[in-house]
Amino acid sequence: MELQQRIEIERECERLVTRYCHLIDHGEAARVVDLFTDDGVWAGPGVKMEGREQIGKAFAARQAQAGRMSRHVCQNFLCDVLDEDRAEGVVYLTLYRQDGEAARAVSSLTGPQMVGEYRDRFVRTEAGWRIAERRTLVSFLAEGAGA
Repeated sequence: MELQQRIEIERECERLVTRYCHLIDHGEAARVVDLFTDDGVWAGPGVKMEGREQIGKAFAARQAQAGRMSRHVCQNFLCDVLDEDRAEGVVYLTLYRQDGEAARAVSSLTGPQMVGEYRDRFVRTEAGWRIAERRTLVSFLAEGAGA
């Protein structure tokens, strides 16, 4: 595989990670389902969603939480391109989150709720690159915070 093709695949996968965070943090979480394959998987501590129906319901419910303000800060993205149609990635996640008034512009800050990683499998589909599997690994969790 040519270097330019590898770079383009890495960038497409990085954009999926960034888009996922942006949609959730800016009131469009229901659209996250469009980033996954039809048989995609989202898994985290105590939760596993399989397929677009389950993933779609969960992120529509997240969008309905109008009083939740969050920022998913993702850094240190590393992508391994396996071939022209498959890649794997990991990115560190620092999650800031607070529930409050729906229309507020600012939330108080007491520190991150969680620090962990997203571990992803990406595949090329007819519609472009999509997330086939996302696993959330938690390394640090604020007291009283649910993962």
